Amino acid sequence: MGDRPDSPQITGMEWQDAKTLRRNGGNTKQIELAALERTSTELRYFLPTMITGLLATPEYVDASLALIPGDHSAAIAKKLERQAVLPEATKSFTFVLTEQACLWPLVPAQAMATQLDHLASVSRLPNVRLGVIPLAGHMPKAPMNVFTVYDASLATVEVATGVLVFRDSHDVRTHLDTFQTFEGYSLWGGDARARLKEWASRHR
Repeated sequence: MGDRPDSPQITGMEWQDAKTLRRNGGNTKQIELAALERTSTELRYFLPTMITGLLATPEYVDASLALIPGDHSAAIAKKLERQAVLPEATKSFTFVLTEQACLWPLVPAQAMATQLDHLASVSRLPNVRLGVIPLAGHMPKAPMNVFTVYDASLATVEVATGVLVFRDSHDVRTHLDTFQTFEGYSLWGGDARARLKEWASRHR
């Protein structure tokens, strides 16, 4: 058998192996993400499992990297530094989080309450839409994975072993359509903040 290629040779798609990303240093990936955030104007994040770094408190960021071997101080600093992009008026951010993502106890109870309060606070930024999907009612479409769409030109999909990067217009459109579907299941504005307050109270 021939050697396994580092990435699949498929037009419009790139595979970023998690081991390689860790070997290159978590800070390198954070710099890449910061560049995408800096050059994009409309960003959409679908978060069915946990809270993304742009929305995370320092304690949550630290906990999200704790089980990965090595020194993550540079990556943690860069993750938190990236949050400075959120108030930029030239950009539009939409985040959709499931109840599971909001409630997964990655940090101790009081820290989780603080994290949920932070989500509510970020949702008040004029260029940020933050929706939450309660685990109730009938939702015929099930979430499969974390993904982000940058403008309408690139989508990234996170799995346990790495990241898939899609540039093909059909693939990006599919992720935009999926995102729109889950937007329809979400609570927004005051309704979202009321639900986040309720969830935070469970940890206090």
